[in-house]
Amino acid sequence: MVTVLLVVAGAVAGTLVGIAVGVAVGRTRADARAVEPIAPGESAPAGVLSVDQLVDDHPTGVVVSDPMGRVAYRNAAASRLSGTHAGTLLDEAVGRHLSAARGGTISHETLEFFGPPRSVFEVTARPLEVGGSVAFVDDVSERRRVDQVRTDFVANISHELRTPVGALSVLAETLAGEDDLATIRRLVARMLDESERAARTIDDLIELSRIESGGEQVREPVRIADVVRGAVERVTELAARRSIAISSLDPVVDGAQRSAGMIVLGDRRQLVSAVGNLVENAVKYSEPGSSVHVRATATGGWIEISVVDQGVGIPQRDLDRVFERFYRVDRARSRTTGGTGLGLSIVRHVASNHGGAVVVTSTEGEGSTFVLRLPAHATATADHRGADLQRSEGVA
Repeated sequence: MVTVLLVVAGAVAGTLVGIAVGVAVGRTRADARAVEPIAPGESAPAGVLSVDQLVDDHPTGVVVSDPMGRVAYRNAAASRLSGTHAGTLLDEAVGRHLSAARGGTISHETLEFFGPPRSVFEVTARPLEVGGSVAFVDDVSERRRVDQVRTDFVANISHELRTPVGALSVLAETLAGEDDLATIRRLVARMLDESERAARTIDDLIELSRIESGGEQVREPVRIADVVRGAVERVTELAARRSIAISSLDPVVDGAQRSAGMIVLGDRRQLVSAVGNLVENAVKYSEPGSSVHVRATATGGWIEISVVDQGVGIPQRDLDRVFERFYRVDRARSRTTGGTGLGLSIVRHVASNHGGAVVVTSTEGEGSTFVLRLPAHATATADHRGADLQRSEGVA
């Protein structure tokens, strides 16, 4: 990619040679543009880019200096960070490399600014045949971010799958030489647990990949009552095993008219997956015998689905990272709860796909509250905004 950009930038440099020559001999920029087939002072025909427009619209920053070291041209991309701290540092680097290039040296440097937001720029400068030099500034921040995500993904998924696969191998070897029936049953149960863990990781990866890739978006009116009910049903068995009660919205008890206003436009499957992950997370990280509350409220054109637990809570330092793929606050506890570290990332992408957001507040030792915020569908009437739908429903 860098090579391609440098080739393109080299082509741009060729068109700028005329500008550099014009400045060197004291011509005006209009005269310098005479290297184009368009006569000086004439406008380019409709749909045809002039050299200035071509270079100015290019995403690569271009800075040209004359033989005396004065900046003769700077396109819009090269001026984008002007007035910022990063822009000042970038200008210093560009000036340094332009000077080196005027001496006949092709120079290159990668600059990283930790922000926020974190940004990475590549500066390349080379001499011009007519004297002076040209520098190209390429913003590679997004490319670096994607590369890092890809690297982290491969490393994490390798770790997540290696653990259960390794355990299965050890258990199988142990089982091969075992004659005691009770021990065999125990080992087989462990093997089933590890195989289910690997399957959950793969399922979550497929789900996350499907949501991230977008594809054909399903957009239909979805009742929040159905979403919450479907999400809670997915976690009922787990909650029962941990003796955790879930209190949730019940449209039958609360009445059809009140719940009718709780509608969003979107993909029901994705929404159930997102809320289900929030509820499952709350159940896994709650102490046995405690409760989890799921509440839906509508206000100001938005519908908020909140999931409140009385669990271990999340340290403040981790709140900004819990929605990252594979990130876990407590890896040791995650091994016992069986989490894949992908659930909250799925929630974040579903929220984004539906024009909403997900936020978390938490206090260590007291519990956490996750809120999925979605734009209400236009059919939701103002009479139903502000309705607070909640019903306690014990899960033994």
